[in-house]
Amino acid sequence: MAKQPRMPNMPNMQQMLKQVEKMQRDIQEAQEALKDEQVEASAGGGMVKVVVSGEMIVKSIAIDPEAVDPEDVEMLGDLVLAAVNEALRSAQELQSSKMDAATGGLGGPGGPLGGGLGGLGGLGLPGL
Repeated sequence: MAKQPRMPNMPNMQQMLKQVEKMQRDIQEAQEALKDEQVEASAGGGMVKVVVSGEMIVKSIAIDPEAVDPEDVEMLGDLVLAAVNEALRSAQELQSSKMDAATGGLGGPGGPLGGGLGGLGGLGLPGL
């Protein structure tokens, strides 16, 4: 009599649903927390300062009057651009760390669901 192959243990669907629901709550909490967080970046030794929220919204740009040279407006534009880009990069890192904490790293590059949080999109999680 031939032996029947053993079926691998199937995951507990109820437990998986609870985990997904918890992850969903954690993501919502992380998104709410990002609304209150801000990052600041500067350029030109602090001559231009930019504040960006955790939601990637530029909140303020402060320009030291000494940075305003009518003969070199291009330099001022470069300083503003550098500060904005650095602030946005910092805000993206903040978002990424909050979402990684909420998802347990599942959605990050190289995570089990791969390809960033977009890999979770089919689960109907908020904001994904």
